[in-house]
Amino acid sequence: MSPRKLKPDATRHTPHNLISSPETPTIDHRASHCFGCGPANPQGLHLVFTTDTSNPEAPTSTAHIKLTRLHEGPPGYIHGGIVATLLDEAMSKLNRPLNVIAMTRHMEVDYLRPAPLHQPLVLVSRHLRREGRKLFHQAEIQSPDGTVLARAKGLFIIVDLRILTAAGLTQPES
Repeated sequence: MSPRKLKPDATRHTPHNLISSPETPTIDHRASHCFGCGPANPQGLHLVFTTDTSNPEAPTSTAHIKLTRLHEGPPGYIHGGIVATLLDEAMSKLNRPLNVIAMTRHMEVDYLRPAPLHQPLVLVSRHLRREGRKLFHQAEIQSPDGTVLARAKGLFIIVDLRILTAAGLTQPES
């Protein structure tokens, strides 16, 4: 798979596959083997997202994808589990501009049309609302003409940073 990279607008968009130096590992560095977006995972999808925060209350995230037979389910189409992974990954990218660490609690997927292999597709997610520690997101896989092939709604739960620090997953704040 060779994702097409977007040219970010420095004032409104931020890429989400940055890696910090080993001396100060961040959550991005520790997640560099993430199956969806980790650049260090040789079997990963290597998704590159651009996030639009021009409306801070409703950020969106976008990735351009083109998958190969490595991701095949029915002949010529993306496996349903990979479709769900793409949608989950897209929704998770919305947590960063909301300045939280959150994990998927629940996700429902509607498979509307088969998602073809070897064709450019667009993965788009948007934040819908927040209720306390609950974040509600939506994501879609679209064909280049905007036809929605699959859609998901997800509930993400904000994780207490102290729990992650205690588990060694983040650096304690100074």
